[in-house]
Amino acid sequence: MLLCLAPLCAVADNNATAMQPLATIAAVDLSRYMGTWYEIARYPNSFQKKCVGYTRADYSVNPDGTIKVANQCRLASGATDLAVGAARQVGPAGSPKLKVRFAPAWLSFIPFVWGDYWIIDLDDAYRLVAVSEPKREYLWILSRTPMVDTAAYDALLGRLRAKGFDLQKLIVTPQS
Repeated sequence: MLLCLAPLCAVADNNATAMQPLATIAAVDLSRYMGTWYEIARYPNSFQKKCVGYTRADYSVNPDGTIKVANQCRLASGATDLAVGAARQVGPAGSPKLKVRFAPAWLSFIPFVWGDYWIIDLDDAYRLVAVSEPKREYLWILSRTPMVDTAAYDALLGRLRAKGFDLQKLIVTPQS
């Protein structure tokens, strides 16, 4: 009987983890975070359904202190899809919580055009990062290079599993 209950306990434990508030990293140095990040894997989402590979995000600081976000990916036709948005830090300097919008600037006063962008895991060298939001509906794994060290990636997956993420939902992004 105990053997029959063990799988149920494991599922209950994983559900309990998923129900805990999502923790972010303690702080981020945004100047170090700026630059190009390549998508290694992601949860499926509607706004990237046309993307078939080579997905990347370029972050840079705007003159007003906001962050320019330029996301691009390759489409099945071979063309590049580009979406440019803006991000702003939420909370004090160093906060790993940002809000991102891809709606036109004139709509930026409307709260629902801003989405959560929480940095939930980041290595000390700023080479591998995981980004999500409070409900864990979205997840991106990004790297400074199109290919990532297998050991570092596997370790990150273990930390994401411990945070309650369903890793079976991850889609690995083709890089070629």
